[in-house]
Amino acid sequence: MITFSTSLARPRRIAALLRGLLLLAVLGASAPGARGQRFAAIGDYGYTGTPERDVANLVKSWNPDFIITLGDNNYDVGDSTTIDQNIGQYYHEYIYNYKGRYGPKTFSDRFFPSLGNHDYYTRNGQAYRDYFTLPGNGRYYELVRGNVHLFALNSDPAEPDGIGATSRQARWLQAALAASTARWKVVYLHHAPYSSGQHGNTIASQWPFRAWGASVVLAGHDHHYERLLVDSLLYIVNGLGGRSIYTSSRPRLPQSQKYFNGNYGALLLNATPDSLTLQFYTRQRVLADSYVLRQPLSPAAKLYPVIPNPFREAALVEFSLPAPAAVRLRVLNVLGQEVATLYQGTAPAGWQRVPWARQGLAAGLYYVQLQGSGFSQVVKAHID
Repeated sequence: MITFSTSLARPRRIAALLRGLLLLAVLGASAPGARGQRFAAIGDYGYTGTPERDVANLVKSWNPDFIITLGDNNYDVGDSTTIDQNIGQYYHEYIYNYKGRYGPKTFSDRFFPSLGNHDYYTRNGQAYRDYFTLPGNGRYYELVRGNVHLFALNSDPAEPDGIGATSRQARWLQAALAASTARWKVVYLHHAPYSSGQHGNTIASQWPFRAWGASVVLAGHDHHYERLLVDSLLYIVNGLGGRSIYTSSRPRLPQSQKYFNGNYGALLLNATPDSLTLQFYTRQRVLADSYVLRQPLSPAAKLYPVIPNPFREAALVEFSLPAPAAVRLRVLNVLGQEVATLYQGTAPAGWQRVPWARQGLAAGLYYVQLQGSGFSQVVKAHID
């Protein structure tokens, strides 16, 4: 039970508590960084027709914060004459700087594709590069959305920076994963490192993802759904986005935990500070598979970055404790003066989330400090 420390009289203390509880409810309902991220992954989808339309409607029914793709965005040959009807027709409202004919220009930045082999067949993927405005070099890139750090790779052999585990692209990923402080590090690409499907394993894509710090690896290429656990790391094959469904005579890999090719569908992911839930639904909205990854609780007290940061009116401060402990959570200005106490009392073991309302604080840099017996931790926060 969270208690708020204040020197106010009892009525004002009750009012502050009610405001805090209301703020926590608002943050949980509306702030993407506070409530976590809901996003979709689609693979091998870009082929105009009923299956792609059905999958797109499924994805939109989730109201995702963003969509990632696992390659083969534009069947069959990646041509500029088909790319808008294969992608924009169904997902234009999510695409940054959309310039196609299916809707108005939008500045929504919620569609983050990865390259597949079919995207390369015409002019070495030029249509893809012209159609999307993406971070980095556009072929492989990273971005952060709340608790999730996304790493899009290019697994096609035409990639100029290479696709092997010692390539320039791989060295970039290793460094980016090492530098990431996100709770969940999601790597996605087209050619599946491990698959029981028609194409089988892609040896060139078998990088040491777990050793480098990835939380999960998502891929497509084979047109089925599969969940595998390899070297204690979760791999997902998700190629049922709309083009076709493969059958396979290959024996199931020993690491395979779930295999499905009964219908088209998409993967729904929900990321919170302490869990990442992955659910594959068919276009009929039937749940075919579900899996939950959980963050291990830190063996010591830990204060996490403020979400969102920077913020204007309200934010959420999170910390975890391995055992119940008396703690104090306070806000300091740049002079080291206390300007607010967010939490004071005995907190239970586990994750704690405390609302922080601006309440008249001036714009600028602040420090949030978690204090307890034998520990003190500080994170920065900016108010706009």
